[in-house]
Amino acid sequence: MAKGTNLKTAELEKISHLDYFNIAVSVDCVIFCYEEKELKVLVIKSDLEEFSGLYSLLGDLVRPDEDLDTASYRILQERTGMEDVYLEQVHTFGSIDRHPSGRVITTAYYSLIDAKHQKLRLTNNDLHWHPVRNIKKMAFDHKAILDTCLGRLREQVMEHPVIFNLLPEKFSLRELQELYEAILSVSLDRRNFRKKIGIKDWLVDLNEMEEDVPHRPGKLYKLKPEFKRKTPRRKSSNPRPQIA
Repeated sequence: MAKGTNLKTAELEKISHLDYFNIAVSVDCVIFCYEEKELKVLVIKSDLEEFSGLYSLLGDLVRPDEDLDTASYRILQERTGMEDVYLEQVHTFGSIDRHPSGRVITTAYYSLIDAKHQKLRLTNNDLHWHPVRNIKKMAFDHKAILDTCLGRLREQVMEHPVIFNLLPEKFSLRELQELYEAILSVSLDRRNFRKKIGIKDWLVDLNEMEEDVPHRPGKLYKLKPEFKRKTPRRKSSNPRPQIA
């Protein structure tokens, strides 16, 4: 300690708490899309023997020279080739035994993307879109992470214009209602749904109609520009092995 004070240096603090400074930090990305009228999540086959045959979310350790947000964008770019995707921090998971290699605390992010208009590189460890409703078990505690992010999404959808990231720029109210139903796992009354969406004043009527649809064409809308999320740009770097 410095003479005549009760202060100690950061180096002394580290030396006296070595175990505390040896805990790893990771990020896990829950990437949702809407495809074939189903809510899906991007999963990858675990490369750990302890979780043979199970799928996990996209995750990795946070490097010493990067912050959490930078790590989340790096992982997404390295594994999928996707850039300019909005990621939102949701929750931190720190169970002592959540990783078989040692103590790893992870922070979960979720994102919503329009899979039809994203060039996704699906070549790594059976990386693929999987229906959320069919997932019963995952590697690590990733099922709990998925459920937590899904819960956050369901809390937000009626109060914040978040799910429009799952849709193309132009969409019908029928498509929008089907998307809400897929996320909430409920059937919605058509009239009440349209009334609630109208009150939000999120949409612009494009004065265009659907084309080449097997039902009566509906009017097309888009999200007002002021509600669109800005996507931070992050640097990508060299790939590393998969870590949860």
